[in-house]
Amino acid sequence: MPGAELFGDEERQEVMDVLETGILFRYNFDGPRKGIWKAGTFEEEFSRYHGVEYCHMCSSGTAADILSLASVGIGAGDEVIVPPFSFIAPIESVLLLGAVPVFAEIDETLCLSPEGIEAAITPRTRAVLLVHLFGSMARMDEIVRVCGKHGLILVEDAAPALGATYRGRHVGTFGKVGCFSFDFFKVITAGEGGAVITDDREVYERAHMFADHGHDHIGDNRGAERHPILGTNFRISELHAAVGLAQFRKLDSILARQRNYQGQLKEVLSAFPQITFRDVPDAAGDSATTLGFFLPDAPTAVRVHEAMGKAGVGTAYWFNNNFHYIRNWDHLQGLHSAYKLPVSLLDNVPDYAGIRLPKTDALMSRMQMIEIRLSWTQEDLDRIKEKIRGALREVLG
Repeated sequence: MPGAELFGDEERQEVMDVLETGILFRYNFDGPRKGIWKAGTFEEEFSRYHGVEYCHMCSSGTAADILSLASVGIGAGDEVIVPPFSFIAPIESVLLLGAVPVFAEIDETLCLSPEGIEAAITPRTRAVLLVHLFGSMARMDEIVRVCGKHGLILVEDAAPALGATYRGRHVGTFGKVGCFSFDFFKVITAGEGGAVITDDREVYERAHMFADHGHDHIGDNRGAERHPILGTNFRISELHAAVGLAQFRKLDSILARQRNYQGQLKEVLSAFPQITFRDVPDAAGDSATTLGFFLPDAPTAVRVHEAMGKAGVGTAYWFNNNFHYIRNWDHLQGLHSAYKLPVSLLDNVPDYAGIRLPKTDALMSRMQMIEIRLSWTQEDLDRIKEKIRGALREVLG
């Protein structure tokens, strides 16, 4: 949880700026807020960092996914290609809009593969919701070509990879729109929060209106604003934006430390020829939130995971984890919901309980990850490196 490890005076000052005005709402109250616009400032700095025209801050990464999909016109019955390895929020977002998630294979990047996307396309496919997973990126050149060839809208969920770049260009800027999250477990945190970025003015206008009940946000009198579209409430508060802004200004130092620590751990694992590493299409652009690696087979991966745990080194074996992998999403497999999902009325909904993704299963059963922690000192890291060596020698010799 990198950002959450670095709370300090910067976050406190930004929050106090807001509390001293008493204006926690992100819009209007121009006089009492005394020039304090934390959400607006965060949007300006975030868009400048990514080299895009527009940014809209919202209440969560899930909200950002929903806003992005809705703002490019995704809705009832549209098929959206999604990854089977991800937090489930992007899939929930597709379902909540009445669209149909269609799962495709991943590759050694742990993201959707161009070949997997191509194989999943049907006449009803409208978009690809690509997740840049755990710090790194997908094979962007090929994926952009596939989307262009088939006339598909590319939406990038870069929530797990803030700061990552591919050939000098930030992830989240290759498609029509990019989505980010600032929840408690992300590279930077606002407690809760999200962002939508785009160079398309129409997409931006729809996003900021949809996020606030359709308000057009013209003028300084909320009661006089018009409502060009229907919307809902995905607003970020000034308090959350204040924390996120302070955290964002620490991003460069966070990335530098993560890359340093990841490099040291990778050097340790490289001494074992049985280990191969996650494919990172642009190694220099990895934001290094994790270190992903593969063992020769599933039984060996399980033994390494157990040995690491016994040694006091936490690794994620996602194949058996009920958080991030479709194999363990029982609620999706039965489409269990607190309300009647619109897709239950459609004729093009896959049997999610019967989905078979053999290449993905083969990769996931051999893969595990080490999370990079900012709170480590060099002494901590040296101890962890020794524990990793010992655990790997126990299993791999």
